[in-house]
Amino acid sequence: MDFSRRSITISSLIFLLTVLPLAFPKETPSNTDHQFPRPLILEINESHLKKSPAAEESELQCTSWRVAAEANNLSPWKKIPDECADYVKEYMEYKGYEIDLQRVSNESLLYARTLNLSCSDGKFSWVFDVDETLLSNLPYYVDHGYGLEIFDSEKFDVWVEKGEAPALKSSLKVYEEVLGLGFKVFLLTGRNERFQNITARNLVRAGFRNWDKLILRSTEDNGKTATKYKSGKRNELVEEGYKILGNSGDQWSDLLGTSISERSFKLPNPMYYIP
Repeated sequence: MDFSRRSITISSLIFLLTVLPLAFPKETPSNTDHQFPRPLILEINESHLKKSPAAEESELQCTSWRVAAEANNLSPWKKIPDECADYVKEYMEYKGYEIDLQRVSNESLLYARTLNLSCSDGKFSWVFDVDETLLSNLPYYVDHGYGLEIFDSEKFDVWVEKGEAPALKSSLKVYEEVLGLGFKVFLLTGRNERFQNITARNLVRAGFRNWDKLILRSTEDNGKTATKYKSGKRNELVEEGYKILGNSGDQWSDLLGTSISERSFKLPNPMYYIP
């Protein structure tokens, strides 16, 4: 009997030693995390996310330069400032440029929709520039510093010959609606007339169709400033009886001069300036 009780006591002790760890598990990081999830609190050092005073000053200066360029307040310039290279790149590649384009598009459409063309006799017209207005040459300027390089007409002509410029989507929307409203559409570009066919093919490939006339520089226009050349072509349209109600362009030389439209829309372009 003593031997039996001793065996039971030893067996009970072994059982308790086996069960107790299960009843009171040791708290380990993996165990407690599994049973009682705790919020993960990270302390982030934001100092490295903040721009230095010098960087903030540079961004403000470049923003000021871009606004002055868009407002036509700068003296004629041939390239963007060296210190604004990264700023212009970021503006063109990210949301800034896209948002500004969309705003011009929205305002253009609001205006166009208010016009009554029923009594126009087919003579109410809208003039569009081509480069940086309907077609985007951004793929070219990506390889040429976003305007940091002085413009090279020979290199640009090689790009034009490819006929690969994509549409500015917001402008395509304006173009299509203007056509649908019944405007006569004239495309007035500073490109040389030797690019007539490739420009037309590029426009069609990008989605632009059914324009009334595509006007390019002829040999007699060589040497004229863009303002004088485009004013002369608008004069001719007015002499033919057309009333220009809208004009869209990325350069002030697309919009100013003589026979200006009832309403003009300046698209953003901080990469180059054409007088």
